[in-house]
Amino acid sequence: MINILIVDDQKHIRDGLQAMLRQFPLQLDTIYCAVNGIEALQILRQHSIQLVITDIMMPDMDGLTLMAHTKEERIKVDYLIISGYSDFAYAQQAIGLGAKGYLLKPVKSEDLQTAIEHVWQEIRTQQELSRNMKHLSRRARETDRKELCMFMQGAVNDEAWVLQTQQQNPELWRNYRLCLLREELWINQPGASSAHRMESIAYGVYGRRGCICLQHGPHLILAVDAAVDTGALPAALKAGQIDAITAMTDPQQGLKGLPSSYIQVLDLYRNSYLFPDKRCILPTHIERLEQQWQLPHEELYALFQLIGANNSGKITQGISTIFHKGVLQRYHIRYTQQLCRATVQMLEEYERVIRPYMGEEALDIECLRNLFDYPGIRDYIQALQQQLLRLNQFYYEYKCSYRNTQDLNEAIRFIHESYHKPLDLAMVSNHVSLNYAYFSNLFKKNIGKGFAEYLRDVRLDKARRLLAETEYKIVEVAAMVGYESYKSFTRAFRDVMEMQPTEYRQLMRRKYESEGRYHDTVL
Repeated sequence: MINILIVDDQKHIRDGLQAMLRQFPLQLDTIYCAVNGIEALQILRQHSIQLVITDIMMPDMDGLTLMAHTKEERIKVDYLIISGYSDFAYAQQAIGLGAKGYLLKPVKSEDLQTAIEHVWQEIRTQQELSRNMKHLSRRARETDRKELCMFMQGAVNDEAWVLQTQQQNPELWRNYRLCLLREELWINQPGASSAHRMESIAYGVYGRRGCICLQHGPHLILAVDAAVDTGALPAALKAGQIDAITAMTDPQQGLKGLPSSYIQVLDLYRNSYLFPDKRCILPTHIERLEQQWQLPHEELYALFQLIGANNSGKITQGISTIFHKGVLQRYHIRYTQQLCRATVQMLEEYERVIRPYMGEEALDIECLRNLFDYPGIRDYIQALQQQLLRLNQFYYEYKCSYRNTQDLNEAIRFIHESYHKPLDLAMVSNHVSLNYAYFSNLFKKNIGKGFAEYLRDVRLDKARRLLAETEYKIVEVAAMVGYESYKSFTRAFRDVMEMQPTEYRQLMRRKYESEGRYHDTVL
């Protein structure tokens, strides 16, 4: 699309040119009009115009003066000049000022179309060339940044490359710090990273020559002018409402020191987890951290001894003691990392024992492998506590299940041994030393039927066998399987078998006789 400005003090010429332009097969956007150079200059300042079609001789400000002003103000626009024969000398001056074409009055439609198409083709070529140059420039800068990033991370490069790269920005590499920015994001917090915005703020603090971006991810790393106060960038980030931790190295002189600065800034970044309240971590903040330690193995062992005891409060207290802020901040971050690994190893060992009994349930131990996957140490300790409490619940349920299984097995053995005696739920629950109500619920949950129903089925199963295989009277069978009266026995038998005990006995005898005759025939 192209925006065109027509400048002429005569209205009929402006209207005629507009009418011609509307008929051309061009992608025109907006056609502006002005009666002289002064009005045209105001429009050019306010709008994006690609082509000006202007008369030379106009009152107040002529076409040549308009061209001179736009050149002085660095307004990028192309010109087509319209003039009469007597103005040809002026037209030559206009072409000297950069005009793209010259048309004589009266302007012919085909001449105007040819001239505009020629200018528009040239404008598009320039735009494409500009885009290509910008693209090449970006690619060159990106290549330089990648080479610097690789060198920073330990890739070997020759002396000539180091010297050449250092000369591209000698003032910065003469005295710089590495700066790592870790944006504080909460777990499951929506929204994209603010890395580019933080980079923009950094350039605003240090200037284009005082700041180079070396790495965008996983954390933004910049080389910045060491002469600028270390508090300037954190203050600017806070003013920009970006919650970020800033780690800054000691001042470094020369590009050769970039790899060692990288090691230092990563160490600062890791130790920043120990000081969640500090917005800017400097080498002075960690230089007193102790480098020698002994992990609290006895305390860890005591913590895991609580697993399965159904005492989540003591477990939470134990974690708080072992991972106490005051303890962690005495030592280098490696102490915390080793403590986390030791805890996860014990967690795995305990989980391995009950894994066959957990079914589809499982612990999420993988989420505890890396402390630095979390926004901060507090979030990691909270996740660790959650998994320990889940393990505690699994172990408690496992122990209860094991104990309940033993109790139920003993209760069932007792029922099958004593079914012929007067027997009720209270007697069985007392036998296994369990609360009456608890035993009742436990029995039904695990056996699938209530105690009374189960005892009835056991007694009737014994009765069916006696009726089919012996000659005992019905009243005798009832007493032998624990029923106090003939009537209660027959009622229970009829409810389950849908026939009287005598009918059942006759049915079974006919069945045995039929099976006997069949066997005799076969033999």
